[in-house]
Amino acid sequence: MDVYSIVTERIIHQLEQGYIPWKKPWVDCKEGTFNRISRKPYSLLNQLLLVHDGEYATYKQWEQIGGKIRKGEKSEIVVFWKMQEVTEKTETGEIQVRNIPFLRYYNVFHISQVEGVKPLTEPFTEVQPIVAGDKLITDYITREHIDFSEQASNNAYYKPSTDSIVVPMKQQFQVVNEYYSTTFHEITHSTGHKTRLDRLQTGQIAAFGSEEYSKEELVAEIGSATLMNLLGIETVKTFRNTTAYIQSWLNVLKNDNKFIVSASSKAEKAVNFILGE
Repeated sequence: MDVYSIVTERIIHQLEQGYIPWKKPWVDCKEGTFNRISRKPYSLLNQLLLVHDGEYATYKQWEQIGGKIRKGEKSEIVVFWKMQEVTEKTETGEIQVRNIPFLRYYNVFHISQVEGVKPLTEPFTEVQPIVAGDKLITDYITREHIDFSEQASNNAYYKPSTDSIVVPMKQQFQVVNEYYSTTFHEITHSTGHKTRLDRLQTGQIAAFGSEEYSKEELVAEIGSATLMNLLGIETVKTFRNTTAYIQSWLNVLKNDNKFIVSASSKAEKAVNFILGE
């Protein structure tokens, strides 16, 4: 069996196990709102709480790197949940241990409120890229002259009208492998451009939620899963999330698995095109 059939059969097998929730693999950021010390983007909830874009840190964190909060400046808060063990005695006298969510918060200050510290030019923590993944992306977008941008953002998309791709920064992904899975999805979309495989008939991706859109999403996600498999960088988490994503679009197609087989054929052509075969 070829790799396309193997990947497709594995996806169908997982689909048959029941519903799998899809999780967006990257952390949202508000135009680069992040903690100065950890250099990690804040969660979506904290982005909503924070007023400014850019760097934040606690009083002690700013102090540690030589910063001084200006007199009269007011702090903002960031919150996070953690699970805490609680020991309780039941009505029968038994000791029971439960995990309950516990909310904590910290007071933070924006860099505009701080003296003695300059803004970072590289906002996020460095991650170890996967060489084979970067090479595949670079070779393809260079050969096809695609406008490719990796930037602090909340979205990943391919825009046929400008033949351009935007993906979040590697540092926004909890596991770097998920960056490649997401990026491979978008470059698979780009193979449908009228100058390539002409899969996007009008030069535009179909209306969101339509049957045509759903089928194209299946092609892109199977293409991504295949590339991850071919490069040997697939993980249990990336493959499970791929299945969940496909499952969500199959709902539009009335859960008909035959669409996966059809999409797999198109994904094979897309992957071969990306690889220059």
